[in-house]
Amino acid sequence: MAASSRVDVEEASAEENPRVLEPGAAPFGNFSHYSRFHPPEQRLRLLPPELLRQLFPPEGPAARPILGLDVGCNSGELSVAMYKHFLSLRDGETCSDASGEFRLLCCDIDPVLVERAEKGCPFPDALTFITMDFMSQRTRKALLSSFLSQFGRSAFDIGFCMSITMWIHLNHGDQGLWEFLAHLSSLCRYLLVEPQPWKCYRAAARRLRKLGLHDFDHFHSLNIRGDMANQVVQILTQDHGMELVCCFGNTSWDRSLLLFRAKHTMEIHPISESLIEETGTG
Repeated sequence: MAASSRVDVEEASAEENPRVLEPGAAPFGNFSHYSRFHPPEQRLRLLPPELLRQLFPPEGPAARPILGLDVGCNSGELSVAMYKHFLSLRDGETCSDASGEFRLLCCDIDPVLVERAEKGCPFPDALTFITMDFMSQRTRKALLSSFLSQFGRSAFDIGFCMSITMWIHLNHGDQGLWEFLAHLSSLCRYLLVEPQPWKCYRAAARRLRKLGLHDFDHFHSLNIRGDMANQVVQILTQDHGMELVCCFGNTSWDRSLLLFRAKHTMEIHPISESLIEETGTG
């Protein structure tokens, strides 16, 4: 379906089955059956399968695994699809040493969605799903440290933040968005972000009004607004010590996929120019 005629998932979900969203009209973006409206392949077609191998080339037979953090994993369909995509696994195929190559910690605030993700995951040795409010400092520190300590690590190699920034922003305000990006940048050497555009904010607020619910507490007081992809770029690059490596283009629902790298990370094998050129920079 063309982007211009596609109804955003938040609106489409509400109209198809309002009961799925209540109570609170999925206030944290915890929509049921999210992947039906934003299929994983629409994102993954923009990302080269060799991306992780380009960023983290193996260093001998005893190379340590690549550690990933997926924030806001919902019911896990995208998490599983990313794992298969980056390891070039076909449907039904397994890889004997895959879990030693790439380990992914996936978190979401909704325990029902996390339980569904756990039950449906075909790679339980490689993907770990946990219920976690990322904005709770004590909980975040305990759970993430517990996972990282299993590998003798203090940070993740790469973080994935796919259409999560708006929900953090609406529920925690401008300062909350700034702190969220600060935490992510401190935890990850690389960060792949898909920010929601401002039109999605308006759609989320409109949905609450249609259901007779109160507006998001921070919606009318937000000063960070407008071109949200650019706003996220500015915060991460100017305030949190990251640099924008490339944009892999836009999804069919008009959201950018932005790859950032921590400036202090010394890369022996930086991402190749050919990879950036092949995927596009706009």
